[in-house]
Amino acid sequence: RAAHSPKMMENKVFLSFTFYSTILILKMYVVAIITGQVRLRKKAFANPEDALRNGGLQFCREDPDVERCRRAHRNDMENIFPFLFLGAIYSLLDPSPTVARIHFLIFCVGRILHTIAYLLRLRAPTRSVAYSVAQLPCFSMALQILLATTPYW
Repeated sequence: RAAHSPKMMENKVFLSFTFYSTILILKMYVVAIITGQVRLRKKAFANPEDALRNGGLQFCREDPDVERCRRAHRNDMENIFPFLFLGAIYSLLDPSPTVARIHFLIFCVGRILHTIAYLLRLRAPTRSVAYSVAQLPCFSMALQILLATTPYW
């Protein structure tokens, strides 16, 4: 078992944040792997050297299925990266561990459902609802951070 900083182990909120953040980062890796697999299956490569290695320059092209995967991945970056900042700072505000865990869980589940809806082409508004639900804890954390830091601006 790895040695842990006693100070870090005291912050249950930060440990919860770390758990959910790691799940989300692993999910992003999975989407990247899926994108690569779809590229191979559809023979749609972004770079000439990859196309040449897999059949010829004619396969250096775009594909709608690959683009869908890329949009899902880009959407993750646009939303998960801000969550990483907000959640880390929010963890320092000494919030209720239960309330914080609910914030992190809602965001994580919302993002997983968003990805599933995106990649499986689930009927609208499934993806939009998942997106919106995941934004709620981010806005809550941002508001709490602003309220805590307003005296210092």
